[in-house]
Amino acid sequence: MKQYGLIGKHLSHSFSPSFFADFFQKQGIDAHYASYELQEISDFPQLIKDPIFDGLNVTIPYKTVIIPFLDELDPLAEEIQAVNVVSFENGKKKGYNTDVFGFQQSIKPFLTFHHERALIFGTGGASKAVAYVFKSLGIDVIFVSQTESNLGNHFTYADVNEHMIAACKVIVNCTPLGMSPNVDAAPEMPYEALSEEHLLIDLIYNPEETLFMKQGRANGATSMNGLSMLQHQALKSWEIWNTPR
Repeated sequence: MKQYGLIGKHLSHSFSPSFFADFFQKQGIDAHYASYELQEISDFPQLIKDPIFDGLNVTIPYKTVIIPFLDELDPLAEEIQAVNVVSFENGKKKGYNTDVFGFQQSIKPFLTFHHERALIFGTGGASKAVAYVFKSLGIDVIFVSQTESNLGNHFTYADVNEHMIAACKVIVNCTPLGMSPNVDAAPEMPYEALSEEHLLIDLIYNPEETLFMKQGRANGATSMNGLSMLQHQALKSWEIWNTPR
């Protein structure tokens, strides 16, 4: 039986195990997928000490810090410097990024000519994939986080005002704010500055509608969660793990 899994720090509400269990059952695939919580990324070598894995997914907070523990990176993962898929190929650990594919597929039906500039909350691995997609589509990107960053076009939460919201018609939450069980949290911003031209995207999928999304809809914006992105990236992961090399 082939063995796959997900590594991260807090995985009790993770999407991938149930998705792949259902996928394997429906497709008649003899495989197993499990969660592996690591307190530190330095625990990763011990986890894979015995060669039992055929593939792994990577989630918060290890998408960037796992890179030094890998032997190779796919060109896209190299460019973004974020990995959410590990494939074991000819005795080597190779990192890939399928978040880009997942996010691009999920937002296709929602983008309009209004969406020329995007505001991204968070600067972690997922935000790097989101920014890559926007830039490839010719959409300018502004990052927001709690602290200063060396990323270009970066601001703190205190900098976010009505003018910035009015100028950025796409706003993406790439932070854990609002994720179950902390459902009363949301990125701080002047939600009253939103309009029907705005698209709010929350990469969280549990709960199905976050406070971020609710406040967006209350002010006329269109909002969507991260479920579609996760489904697309998961299937792309499966494709990578099972492509003969």
